[in-house]
Amino acid sequence: MIIEYGDIKKWTFKLWNTFMISTANVFLLFGNLQTPMFLDWLLGLGRDSERTNTTKGKVWILTAQLELKSYSNKQEQKSAKLIYSGALSLVVHSNGLPGFLQFILERKPSNAKEDFLIRDFWSSTFDCTFPNWILNHTNSELCTGLESMENISENLLERTITGHSYSIYNAAFAVAHALHAMYSSRFKHKRKMERERWTSLTQQSWELLYFLKQVSFNNNIGEKVSFDQNGVLLTTFDVINWVLFPNVSLIGVKVGMINSQVTRDHKLMMNKNSIVWHSWFNEVQPLSICSNKCQPGYSKQKKEGESFCCYDCIPCPKDKISEWEDMPDCVECKQDLYPNNHQNACIPKIVIFLSYNEPMGMGLTIGALFLSLITIAILKTFRTHHNTPIVKANNRDLTYILLASLLLCFLCTFFFIGQPQKIMCVLQQSVFGIVFSVAVSSVLAKTITVVLAFMTTQPGTKKTRGMGKGLSSSIVISCSLIQVGICTVWLSTSPPFLDADMHSGMGEITLQCNEGSPVMFYSMIGYMSFLAIASFIVAFFARNLPDSFNEAKSITFSMLVFCTVWLSFVPTYLSTRGKYMVAVEIFSILASSAGLLSFIFFPKWYIIVVRPELNNRDQLKWRKH
Repeated sequence: MIIEYGDIKKWTFKLWNTFMISTANVFLLFGNLQTPMFLDWLLGLGRDSERTNTTKGKVWILTAQLELKSYSNKQEQKSAKLIYSGALSLVVHSNGLPGFLQFILERKPSNAKEDFLIRDFWSSTFDCTFPNWILNHTNSELCTGLESMENISENLLERTITGHSYSIYNAAFAVAHALHAMYSSRFKHKRKMERERWTSLTQQSWELLYFLKQVSFNNNIGEKVSFDQNGVLLTTFDVINWVLFPNVSLIGVKVGMINSQVTRDHKLMMNKNSIVWHSWFNEVQPLSICSNKCQPGYSKQKKEGESFCCYDCIPCPKDKISEWEDMPDCVECKQDLYPNNHQNACIPKIVIFLSYNEPMGMGLTIGALFLSLITIAILKTFRTHHNTPIVKANNRDLTYILLASLLLCFLCTFFFIGQPQKIMCVLQQSVFGIVFSVAVSSVLAKTITVVLAFMTTQPGTKKTRGMGKGLSSSIVISCSLIQVGICTVWLSTSPPFLDADMHSGMGEITLQCNEGSPVMFYSMIGYMSFLAIASFIVAFFARNLPDSFNEAKSITFSMLVFCTVWLSFVPTYLSTRGKYMVAVEIFSILASSAGLLSFIFFPKWYIIVVRPELNNRDQLKWRKH
């Protein structure tokens, strides 16, 4: 098959484009000693004069079988040196062997006739030919075999004594140790062996591999030679950086080491600052990627149909971060941390709660204090006019109990404001439930008192006159004790506790009181609502009784407000989180208590303070409407 030069030219030009136009800046080169020269020849054919000055730099990484020492002092190979400038190569680690240099200097063709390679080395080193040489070098002098190795240059001698020489030295001793171990193993069990058995022993040379894997010794310079469980030599490689100097000499500089005999984290040691890259990279560390690095805050997503190293960069989700470049996936922050705006770091969450210092907490506090002061003022007014008819009507003691319980309802909201504490969490719900039950029980008792007051005016009902106060007290005590029982069971089985809500808001940890048992919490609310509905029903049917100071109408409106507030409380409470959930409960307490205070006591307070002329016995007479 005849290949024309033009075809070779096209093929090499295509190869040139593959290397130089590719976005890859790093190439791994496998081969033998002649591979670097062959590659230089191929790239040289594909390179023309117009492209010489625009040559892109590439980083060549050469395996341990390749050598660049042959370029070190050959001026005519400047183009090859330019290609391999900044290259990295692996070289088998070597050390000076005692007596090895003297052995090389004394080696001659005359005293090493068994070495069939020495004549090739000799002819190449001294540029001569031996008599009867197969190749006819007409321009070369004849080799005498007496030339002195001491006359060759140090660079050439350095290329002669390579890591391969050190490896061969260690290999010879490793085989010797393996043979010794194999023979010792056989003779240990069979000391008296017949001569013909020696022949069978040497025939089973495959047994040598087993003993070779077990070899471990220190050579003459103290370095350890051993193999792993797979029979692979645990060797060391030097990482060499090839630097092109101004005098067009390509010199190898050791910049690192790969040691397979140490732990995994320390196998590779590199001095990055000592590496000199190709001049095209302008002293900047080269990159060989088909995609730009993903910055922190982004993660990699593989591009379909392209190489595994090609990817897109996608932003991290709102609840995740990526701290470093080229992270394959975004990660979540710990519970007490949250992502920053750039999603490249986790920052501590802020601890929040319904505080007195914030507008919402301050507004609720002012509202609770204002309503408490109004309740105290009404209670003081009623105490001042203790013996007036309007105060004495409809059971004066129930009026004081109701006002006192409403005052406590306003004050118990302070258990919910401020930084939650363990004892506060235990007390706030139970105190609120019991105090509110006393208030609603008093309202129920006052409603029944209105009905009893009307019944005592009817003929034949004198026997019921003495039952009013006793029945009212029984209603308040019994209804309140039921709520006390519910709260006691709640606190003894699954009491409220201090909790931290990590997920109610971005960047926030909300301190709050956990109800412990939602069933018991809603049982308490449900029982309180039951008392309110019962009061509303009784008051509704008693609203038209003929009494000038009939409280049934006021109680009807107040219970209507009360029930409306707490019926809207449940869905609102369930739909909010964090401190807003606490604010909803406080608002419900204040609104429902204010409704009772307004509709039941404000009309009486108005008559006592503004219209005292209506506060007389004549107004208490029954009349028909």
